[in-house]
Amino acid sequence: MNILVCGAEGFIGRHISAALRQQGHTVLRGMRRGGDIAMDYTHDVQATVWRDRLQGVDAVVNAVGILRNSRRTPMTAIHTDSPRALFEACAVAGVRRIVQVSALGVDGNPTLYASSKRAADESLLALNAAGQTDGVILRPSIVFGLGGASSELFLKLAQMAFLILPGAALRTKVQPVHVHDLAQVVSTLLSAPPGKQDTLACVGPRACTLAEFIAELRQQMTLAPARVWPLPDRLSRWSARMGDLIPLTPWGTETLTLLQQDNTAPAQAFHQLLGHAALSPEFFLTPSQELAT
Repeated sequence: MNILVCGAEGFIGRHISAALRQQGHTVLRGMRRGGDIAMDYTHDVQATVWRDRLQGVDAVVNAVGILRNSRRTPMTAIHTDSPRALFEACAVAGVRRIVQVSALGVDGNPTLYASSKRAADESLLALNAAGQTDGVILRPSIVFGLGGASSELFLKLAQMAFLILPGAALRTKVQPVHVHDLAQVVSTLLSAPPGKQDTLACVGPRACTLAEFIAELRQQMTLAPARVWPLPDRLSRWSARMGDLIPLTPWGTETLTLLQQDNTAPAQAFHQLLGHAALSPEFFLTPSQELAT
């Protein structure tokens, strides 16, 4: 199949593109610069913009996402308006197979990140219900692996012998999923006939706190356990507001709000699609080419 991967230059998009090529698909890289099809999610909010781009396309993967909202990168346009326009254009063009990479825990979450992701998901679900598309929404927990921006932050934290972490990082649970497994599931979904499931939680084999996740990375580096102090909630909120002033970092009030609720789900359906248990954080430092062999 000819598969358009939107956000092919990103951490998740790169791995999805590689997995699809390994299955013999032709990948059309949708990127702002240097890809096969030029696109800009900050402006491409009309379905008419997408129609010519879909000529000869059999399936679409939307792997575009950001963590910080700004005037230059408006989250509503990137997470909601452009994906919605893309999905509507797919319905008109007869491109039924769509994979939307969303996020776990967006239902009921008040943040702009969650609500903007949720709005795009609901748009695709409505097209599915109308019989116009065969879309699948993937909702991963924290995605880890070498090369990701968040992963690089975790690696830097793991190298520190003394850590002061928000209290939520020591209380709430996440269920990290390896980017290799997420990409493999996308390839599996697009290589098989459409199924009945339109939403899939993508999670690893076990839940842990972020502090435990960082400790696991430190152990892989053969470093002694770090000393960890919880940052009081009041100071956590203050540091998050300071983070809002530094747009180059992932830390801010939205991130803190997301961190305050568990990000876990049953793993059985995801593992069934994989055909094996998902990779645990012990494989964080294993290069993708080794995992593929």
